[in-house]
Amino acid sequence: MKFKLRQMEVFRAVMLTGSIKGAAKLLFISQPAASRIVAHTEATLRLKLFNRVRGKLVPTPEGEILFQEVDDFYQRALRVDEFAGSLAEGPSGTLNVSSSPCLGRGLMATTIARFAARYPGIRVNFRTTLLNDMAQELLGNKVNLAVSVLPLDHPNLLVTPIMEGRMVAVVPQGHALARLAAVSLQALAAYPLIVHHPTLPFGQLVHSALRHCNIQQAARIDTYQTDMACALVCQGAGVALVDQYTAAFWPELRVLPLQEEMKLTPSLVRSAFENGRSHIDKFVEILTAVAQELQQKGGARPGTTPGPQRQACKTPAGPLASGG
Repeated sequence: MKFKLRQMEVFRAVMLTGSIKGAAKLLFISQPAASRIVAHTEATLRLKLFNRVRGKLVPTPEGEILFQEVDDFYQRALRVDEFAGSLAEGPSGTLNVSSSPCLGRGLMATTIARFAARYPGIRVNFRTTLLNDMAQELLGNKVNLAVSVLPLDHPNLLVTPIMEGRMVAVVPQGHALARLAAVSLQALAAYPLIVHHPTLPFGQLVHSALRHCNIQQAARIDTYQTDMACALVCQGAGVALVDQYTAAFWPELRVLPLQEEMKLTPSLVRSAFENGRSHIDKFVEILTAVAQELQQKGGARPGTTPGPQRQACKTPAGPLASGG
């Protein structure tokens, strides 16, 4: 093996930091040691990986290409290390979970909190993932299970619907539409409309519904983030079409059901090649119970009463959720 693991580690550190000094600090080794390893790597591989320009290391094209492979290998090595650690922890281990961003603050936060309280020995790693990336994460073993806001169609995924929801309209309190019990897409189109970008699943869903209703007006603002759509409504930029799960966290907005149904089907997604780890089933049990509770409350966040509250607009703290 010409390219040793230690050489890969030092090469990657230089690429990340841009210097021998930075790599040495990152790896807690001396600068001369890092420099020798880089020089030895270039000699054994017979590749020039860096050009020295005014005292700085600039990657060659070959160095850039090699870094892509090394970094991918390094990330996989980290996952192997984490997996080995979880084996050493015994049956407790680690559970890696992802969900669509719009389900993070309600369904997933409640489920994870209950799971952690009931099974303190099992560590949970949680991330939000767009629908377009969910299959790759599951089949690449980056996560053990995922929860999607819309069903995924993939031959190697097992998809089980757990609840049902809708897209809704959000308008400012006091808006002309706010007094309605439900609103049509045609009525919404009379105002500046804020929707998800058509490349996103939510955007495709909304634009398809608009076309079906023969509404030709283009949206005034396209966004990639659901919370941003709500924030824009709060600032008077228009009215928006969003999922009911995100809308539940904006009580300062008036949430209106749509006369034209746009159904959402949050679903549990697992790999068909999953080896049946017991703590996944434990998580699914709690997740299903929380989903049933939310379904009964109409998708509102646990512990709250569904329905709008009249408050001054403010943007909620925390990262913005991406559409889909």
